[in-house]
Amino acid sequence: MTKKSLLALLIAVLIPVFCYLVLKVASDKAVIVPRKYFVDSVVTKEKDGKKQTDTFWHRTANIRLVNQMGDSVNLYDIKGKAIVMDLFFTHCGSICPRLTRSMAKLQQSFTTGGNTRQKIDTSIVQFISLSIDPEHDSVPVLKDYADRFGVNPDNWWLLTGNRDSIYDFIFNELKIDQLSKEPVSPEFAHTSRFVLLDRDYIVRGRLEQPYGGLDSSSLAVMARDIGLLMLEKDKSKPSTVFTEIVSLSWLWLLIAVLVSGFVWYMSQRRKING
Repeated sequence: MTKKSLLALLIAVLIPVFCYLVLKVASDKAVIVPRKYFVDSVVTKEKDGKKQTDTFWHRTANIRLVNQMGDSVNLYDIKGKAIVMDLFFTHCGSICPRLTRSMAKLQQSFTTGGNTRQKIDTSIVQFISLSIDPEHDSVPVLKDYADRFGVNPDNWWLLTGNRDSIYDFIFNELKIDQLSKEPVSPEFAHTSRFVLLDRDYIVRGRLEQPYGGLDSSSLAVMARDIGLLMLEKDKSKPSTVFTEIVSLSWLWLLIAVLVSGFVWYMSQRRKING
């Protein structure tokens, strides 16, 4: 095989791979995931004569509370899922029922099984409604409220517990007063704001459109962002590009067709020239 023939063969093999990589990188850059909100610290260090900056984002601390089923649960019990949280109290006569209905619609948007036998997909997102009046909202009260609104407990907890712990969590971990455009009282944390955490318990969102529990367009953005977070790459894991290429059977079939066509073309040329 001549040098020109070898070069043509390499081009035939590499062009599909190159096109796939270009399209993949372009599609990855086109997707803008919801930003991380709160920075705990920034560390600057020097490596090989170059300064590097590491940002340590605020990771929401664990909290242990009781859900509407009477089970003690931890935030860190939730593994590998996005988390959506809102604040409510059961005897609220204003926005809380509307927030609960919004959360229910959001939960129903994550279903599987088609139109005939739909089932809530609990592998993607966990919903949490945190009582801001835990002294009144006992487990039986939460259970009654959940039943009235058709709350599916498979991936939706209504939580109660120690008031001081809850309020410390709301203001020092979720930092709800910094997320909401409306003022939030430290005495009674009543807000329509929803909070989104990623799989690492880091608060995420969009400055241009905060997640309002009373705004249908905002809820649609949140539903989309939950999907984006679940598709987000884990930078601590090695790149899987090579594995993806190897697993692309259609790509290798295309390469095989191109190579076969090239070999046939060269054999015909030899016959003609011979």
